[in-house]
Amino acid sequence: MEKSQEILQQYFGYESFRLNQATAVENVIAKKDTFVLMPTGGGKSLCYQVPAMVLEGTAIVISPLIALMKDQVDALRANGISAAFLNSSMNPVEQNETFHQLKEGKLKLLYVAPEKLSADNGSFLNLLKNIHISLFAVDEAHCVSHWGHDFRPDYLFLNGLKRQFPTVPIIALTASADEITRKDIIKQLDLQNPTVLISSFDRANIKYFVQPKQAVLHHIVQYLSEHPNDSGIIYCLSRKGTEDMANNLKENGVNAAFYHAGISSTERAKVQDDFIKDKIRVMVATIAFGMGIDKSNVRFVIHADLPKNIESYYQETGRAGRDGLPSEAILFYSNADVMKLKKFALIEGNEEQSTLMLKKLQHMTDFAEMQKCRRQYLMEYFGESHPGNCNSCDYCLSDFENWDATIDAQKLLSAVFRLKERYGKNLIIDFLRGSKGAKITDYMRSLPTYGIGNNADKTYWHHLIKQLIINDFLRESNEEFSVLKLTDASKEVLFNKKKVHLQKVKEFAKAVTVEELETSYPNNEIDANLELFDELRVLRRQQAEQENVPPYVIFSDATLMELATYLPVTKEELNQISGFGAFKIEKYGETFVNVISNYCNQNNLSSKISEKAPKKQSAPKKANQHESGTYTTTFQLFKEGNSVEDIAKIRNLSVNTIQNHLANFVEVGTIKPSELIDINKIDPVIAIAKTQTIQSLKAIKEELGEEYSYFEINIAVAFYKWQEKENSRNKKI
Repeated sequence: MEKSQEILQQYFGYESFRLNQATAVENVIAKKDTFVLMPTGGGKSLCYQVPAMVLEGTAIVISPLIALMKDQVDALRANGISAAFLNSSMNPVEQNETFHQLKEGKLKLLYVAPEKLSADNGSFLNLLKNIHISLFAVDEAHCVSHWGHDFRPDYLFLNGLKRQFPTVPIIALTASADEITRKDIIKQLDLQNPTVLISSFDRANIKYFVQPKQAVLHHIVQYLSEHPNDSGIIYCLSRKGTEDMANNLKENGVNAAFYHAGISSTERAKVQDDFIKDKIRVMVATIAFGMGIDKSNVRFVIHADLPKNIESYYQETGRAGRDGLPSEAILFYSNADVMKLKKFALIEGNEEQSTLMLKKLQHMTDFAEMQKCRRQYLMEYFGESHPGNCNSCDYCLSDFENWDATIDAQKLLSAVFRLKERYGKNLIIDFLRGSKGAKITDYMRSLPTYGIGNNADKTYWHHLIKQLIINDFLRESNEEFSVLKLTDASKEVLFNKKKVHLQKVKEFAKAVTVEELETSYPNNEIDANLELFDELRVLRRQQAEQENVPPYVIFSDATLMELATYLPVTKEELNQISGFGAFKIEKYGETFVNVISNYCNQNNLSSKISEKAPKKQSAPKKANQHESGTYTTTFQLFKEGNSVEDIAKIRNLSVNTIQNHLANFVEVGTIKPSELIDINKIDPVIAIAKTQTIQSLKAIKEELGEEYSYFEINIAVAFYKWQEKENSRNKKI
């Protein structure tokens, strides 16, 4: 274990393993088959990357997506580790070079797609028989199971690995798999007496919110305006939905793009690359986007439509906050989505699969409709206990009151009983309220319970049904047109006078407000210097542009936040910062230390590294840096003839915030720069901006002097960015 600890520190910059990483690493080094279920962002990759460095030979990593392979390889190379990938994006020369490196034993890790193993009757596997293979890692292993939420037929070819390489350990990894899927993965891969490691599913840094599906665009625009510097993903059910949402967001001044399987592979690759390199702030996508996306600074995931199962929801929301910083997951829910997904769940000729899919959809519906801790429900779904009261989901943050629902529950349950448990909720409610509709027969009207629920509206009865189902007084059948059924508990209410006590919401918590953004970490952290944090982000982006890799490959936001908090001013002090291994200290240390030192000198500050607890993965507290209000309100006030200062007063916001709003509209072409500044000042700014890889307002101002304000420079740069986009668009045409 000493060797693996050394590698962890030297190459990855972490002092200790977390969750089940250490056990997984030790197991694989001992050449034992291993199954790892670990939440997204939990550090699954280290479970095979560290053993690959310890063991002799080359580790073969089976990964489903080209983008994921590239990200992983870029990150490994940035840490000084010899790694490569083989996939269809490479030309023959590149493939031959990689093959040569593999045969020469120069690679510690090689990433391949499952299709590579199955192509040409397994010719690649035959080649591997002449290579010293240290281990096989099967990433996104749920793809091998018919019961998984993202089954891939090409993964089935992997069931021959153990037969052809009986002495090579296999490690299978996934972030989301229920018990039936876990057992099927082990069976399909023919793992021999595997060690099964299941880490906690709890993503403590993510807050979960469910809201009614009303005025979705308005709510999303509001949310984005309150989080102007944050990057995130919005999931929609249909391709058209993604395009409409992205276009609407652009019209509201948001830098957004859409992604779905219907656009060309070239365009998909471009928008994905722009997103992970922070050139696009918001990605609106179908579920075609995201598997294996390793962008660590995604701050929010919004579901504009209901996911089809808990596994998908968990995996998609898990793309937020991979760096451990506070993040949010927001789901907009409607019963119409449930009805739509029920049709999709039915698989012709496969009753068993259809039943399972409907059951999984019901669990997803229960999650959205229930009144209990969302986190507790997620944990229990994956077989993990949780006490509830997480204080970081909408339920736990809401204000409730208890009420006696016995009389109305008796009315409803009696109606189900009298109608012989043959009808769904809508007809039951119509029957209770005394509907004269055609579906209510003369026989139904003759029953004593007909019309006894006309004291309340449909919404009330729908809500009561939901609560009775959640509390096990009712259940719904798993058919396409489900019917209400009585339970043992409901019979106690009807025949033994059992009381029904429920909770109702006095005030339901909305998706994260400004005041809720801070998450407390249990240590003696001090606030970060946010101006320095921004400088470090610019430096990271410049470095990433030079190396043609995503910024998070260089350092995560969490690492930059530690730098801005503890102000290390020597390369030796960088050893205390998570994410700085020996290789990165040598490669980037001097550059980052110089920026920090200059900042300290300018602000009369000194290193606070002595105040830092021993190196660990938990991240410093993120200070609140968000303003409230919408961009569109600012735009409307501006068009009405109000000055920047007037808008700031009306909206109770800083002048700087309003200026940034307006710059955003210049960048998307909605406002002309001449409406804001002297047009004669634009060209000199653009001339300097063209010489910069990443536009730095501070650097431009230093060169132009006091004659130019930051606002003028900001507007001119925004106009330059708009010009660049237009030029790019015209070239394509």
